Amino acid sequence: MFFLGLELSPNGTRAVVVDIDAAAVRAESWVPHEWIEGLPQGYREQDPVLWIGAVDQAVAKVMATLGDARERIGAIGVAGPQRGMVLLDEADQVVRPAKLSGDNSASRQAEELARAFGGAPGLIELAGKAPGAESAAAELLWLKQHEPVHFQRAAQCFTVQDFINYWLSGERATEAGSASTTGLLDVVTRSWSGALTDFIDPSLKRLLPDIRPADQSRGVLRPELARQWGLSNQVQIGPGSAAPLLSALSAGCVANGTVALELGATGVIAGVGGTPVIDFRGELESLCSASGSWIALGLCRNTASAPELLRRHYGWSHFEFEANVSSVVPGANGLTVLPYFSGESMPFLLDGCGVIHGLTAENFTPAHLARATAEGVALGLGYAMSRLRDLGFEPQEVRMLGPGALSAVNRQLLADVLGAPVIAVSSRQGAAIGAAMQAAVGFFRSCGEQIGFPEIASYLVSGDSESVCEPIPANYDLYQELMARQQYLVDTLHPAGFL
Repeated sequence: MFFLGLELSPNGTRAVVVDIDAAAVRAESWVPHEWIEGLPQGYREQDPVLWIGAVDQAVAKVMATLGDARERIGAIGVAGPQRGMVLLDEADQVVRPAKLSGDNSASRQAEELARAFGGAPGLIELAGKAPGAESAAAELLWLKQHEPVHFQRAAQCFTVQDFINYWLSGERATEAGSASTTGLLDVVTRSWSGALTDFIDPSLKRLLPDIRPADQSRGVLRPELARQWGLSNQVQIGPGSAAPLLSALSAGCVANGTVALELGATGVIAGVGGTPVIDFRGELESLCSASGSWIALGLCRNTASAPELLRRHYGWSHFEFEANVSSVVPGANGLTVLPYFSGESMPFLLDGCGVIHGLTAENFTPAHLARATAEGVALGLGYAMSRLRDLGFEPQEVRMLGPGALSAVNRQLLADVLGAPVIAVSSRQGAAIGAAMQAAVGFFRSCGEQIGFPEIASYLVSGDSESVCEPIPANYDLYQELMARQQYLVDTLHPAGFL
């Protein structure tokens, strides 16, 4: 049996076909997305109609690879970006382009929401999390205030993955993981928050889809798409969820207390809990998981962009960058880099900038700068891990995926910073694999087979025993000191307006 996983990111759409019998990927494709040009500063938008075309192309490519084997596909799952809201009118036409990660146009509306409910602590007490500037909650308030005609025209409100699922199946629904990314869900009760929706507009709740279980399929593929792709008209559509949540699933993290780390365009560390994981300091994002439990996320935006900036400056390959990192002792002889070149989520620096601190005649070299940049990125993830520990997480290992997991240098540095063994997992395609896994659980449930998320994860996801990196105690102690230094610099420079 095959399952098709789709991942829509701001950069493009990935399609992956998983052979569940062989626990292998049978086909894969990628179609890039285009941004809307000429927008005001602080805006980042894409046309959702283009996503439909990208999905169509990506699926057609993997179907061509599969040939007659496409008849073995049982279900399709969809992963979408954590930020992204699609509004449709009564005729199912897209009302306006979707705002994606990096768009900060709704920052004032996020502040207005916070003021109305007693600040971030009040919002966390109300619904388990405080909607930020990138939430659908803030964006809907922005839309009502700045584009009232579009707001009045809206008849349906979807996350990206729910929009694609609606196109695939014609069914209007969501699951708690997807819903929790909007900032409109009460994370504890797993239901829409009437207080938040009513504050934005009393009519808002009717725009939101019903919330269904994470193991329940979303109907079947529309007949015209089944004919177009040469698939059975009984192919099911999985629930779908946000990419970080499905990445955690693809790492095999479904049990209470497990921790996943994805190192890709951004760095995401996620801890899964059997009960709501609420961070009352608001540093970790409290969400529902894609497998019916709860999850806390720490997001670091510069994990790829900061090293890439340095590689581009020096003309280094990935191998040369890592060689320079490895050539310098831990701590980079006192050199510290705050790698917040494009703003950051943890710590929250909407308009952050990079800082180099501690330059001396000894450490003023390209290799030291490479080491300090890699450490600056890792320390951000280390701080997120420390917050997970504050919430009771003590993982036996951290399961790592994404392009960064292939690097032994990355794995050892992160093991030293996190203070836990780091192991690379087999599911390299991350959220697309997780989407296929979630769709498979829904498929088997509909067939009356009791194959749940733990069984799918244990069967499809394995750790590479040769990739395990154990933390070096002396390095962990050093990095705890450096983490405190990094936090002190942030706490000093940011309030003064220098960061």
